[in-house]
Amino acid sequence: MSTRTQESVTVGLVQMRCTADPDANLQLALDRIGQAARDGADIVCTQELFRSLYFCQTEDATLFDLAEPIPGPTTAALQNAAARCGVAVVGSLFERRAPGLFHNTAVLIGADGSLQGIYRKMHIPDDPLYYEKFYFTPGDLGFRTFTLRGVPVGVLVCWDQWFPEAARLTALCGAQLIFYPTAIGWHPQEKAAFGAAQHDAWEVIQRSHAVANGVFVAVANRVGLEGGLEFWGGSFVADPFGRVLARASHDRDETLLVRCDLGLVDDTRRNWPFLRDRRIDAYDGLRRRFVDTDA
Repeated sequence: MSTRTQESVTVGLVQMRCTADPDANLQLALDRIGQAARDGADIVCTQELFRSLYFCQTEDATLFDLAEPIPGPTTAALQNAAARCGVAVVGSLFERRAPGLFHNTAVLIGADGSLQGIYRKMHIPDDPLYYEKFYFTPGDLGFRTFTLRGVPVGVLVCWDQWFPEAARLTALCGAQLIFYPTAIGWHPQEKAAFGAAQHDAWEVIQRSHAVANGVFVAVANRVGLEGGLEFWGGSFVADPFGRVLARASHDRDETLLVRCDLGLVDDTRRNWPFLRDRRIDAYDGLRRRFVDTDA
């Protein structure tokens, strides 16, 4: 795979409140994608599962009706928007792969409207109000890189963002920009005591992926109160030094546009050659659940 890219790319992140009307949510996202393209975006990324409320707060089999095949109606709508606006799109969808088989899936669409590929969320959480294991089968496509607007990009989804292995393997596939469609927020009973620390940890771990791998990271999070969760927004883009180039608010719909100087990827990796100095001969333990030193 060639690592040559254009000199810069302008990333658009759509941070929005969702309603109980999937069609209205889709139309709002399409409108925001179009506006981002008019404002100069090259690639626009939606937040996780943007077409509906975050339904994983309960375990309800009727909510599988929200899923759709890929390609399907929402994929087609995103493809039409991409082709009409001349912008690449990363969209997060609830995929119905087969009867009884569902995934949390990102679609990657070129600026000509072509479907470049999909990524299926690999790490699936099961926490209070995040009952995703009830709905989603873990991804089986591995960590991948795609080319959008001449840029090698990877996509990881929400819970994936806490795992350095996911970011590393995506970078090793050639990604220079990693998108993280996200749905994370505060539990009302925890916000006062832990809210600031939770948000800081979430941002720091993703900025650390940028530093450790010499990549840009772009995080699109949802915002607003849904059921028992207050989604904290704060969508941001960080450069290969981990510097936050721009950050959205915690309480408003926003479309964040950020120009990324891709020359920083090469410059950073030359001066901080982490990929060169990796001891790949010594990492066999990473394939184990836990290394019991007493065994």
